Amino acid sequence: MKGIFPIQQFEGIRTPFYYYDADLLRKTLQTINDEANKHQGFCVHYAVKANAHPRVLRIIREAGLGADCVSGGEIEAALRAGFPADKIVYAGVGKSDWEINLGLEKEIFCFNVESIPELEVINSLAGASGKTARVAFRINPDVGAHTHANITTGLAENKFGIAMRDMEDVIAEAVKMKHVKFVGLHFHIGSQILDMGDFEALCNRINDLQNQLERHQITVEHINVGGGLGIDYQHPNRVPIADFHAYFNTYAKKLRLRPGQTLHFELGRAVVAQMGSLITRVLYIKKGATKQFAIVDAGMTDLIRPALYQAYHKIENMSSDEEKETYDVVGPICESSDVFCKQIDLNCCHRGDLLAIRSAGAYGEIMASGYNCRQLPKGYMNEDLYE
Repeated sequence: MKGIFPIQQFEGIRTPFYYYDADLLRKTLQTINDEANKHQGFCVHYAVKANAHPRVLRIIREAGLGADCVSGGEIEAALRAGFPADKIVYAGVGKSDWEINLGLEKEIFCFNVESIPELEVINSLAGASGKTARVAFRINPDVGAHTHANITTGLAENKFGIAMRDMEDVIAEAVKMKHVKFVGLHFHIGSQILDMGDFEALCNRINDLQNQLERHQITVEHINVGGGLGIDYQHPNRVPIADFHAYFNTYAKKLRLRPGQTLHFELGRAVVAQMGSLITRVLYIKKGATKQFAIVDAGMTDLIRPALYQAYHKIENMSSDEEKETYDVVGPICESSDVFCKQIDLNCCHRGDLLAIRSAGAYGEIMASGYNCRQLPKGYMNEDLYE
């Protein structure tokens, strides 16, 4: 795999670390804007939870996207990166008072509300600060997605959102309140979705709900369909940019927007996953009774997705062009689940070789931990390494 990465630029950098391709990120953002701008009223927000590296956020802000935040810390990160407050939406099932007050103080675009108790708290805090909070209600559409069970969010059994049967009652409560303004409906059915039929099912559900509301003379200014578009983890070189054309077209064809309505998206993984790789060094090659292990210096503390979701990441040996051998690639953490991939064919590995764990720009560095008293991995932009 020599030549895929500029490994000469990696000399002197302590492994493990994250390597971000700013050029691919900008191409991805250009594709998003090109495809979204084909359709009137489409507004794209970036889900900050996927990757909050300051340089990543600034590049995304420069492309004109808004920000989807799920914590007060993410709101602060988005503001530091220059996102306008009126393009920030704040979602999350458990917003604390200080986080709500932050959103009110900064006059963010919208709170995506998930329960009547939350709505009551927002109304109270808004009143105390002399503000009016714009709110959208996250509705749980009970729509399944063809993805891992731990990253589905739109089923009735999930903790997220307000049940459909309660939608009208919640809207009626909001209308009575003096310090909130109902502006929209919010949905999100899951993550890493590649079957456009899942998004079609969401469109059909939203169409039915809008018809239901209109029968009661309730109009909705904004529809927010969340994100969820997946990427090709198997072929990051061949398919570096997600299928935004099919994604936006699905909503354009299947969702019946009303005149003047805007449609909001909250894309995360599809924006940043392919531009990032976790770079790790081989510590030892250990031959067992039935297999051999490539023991590397990165672990589940640096990239938890394989341990948490049984997620697949393509791994490449950047230091070797030798014949391929089969390895279990494992980390140094004192947990049996600290495994990146089992029975994977790699160019013959030796102590000191650099491996790239691909498609790690989303939910990689941002989810890192200090378990085993390990240092957090740093993230580097390719353009910084060339300076």
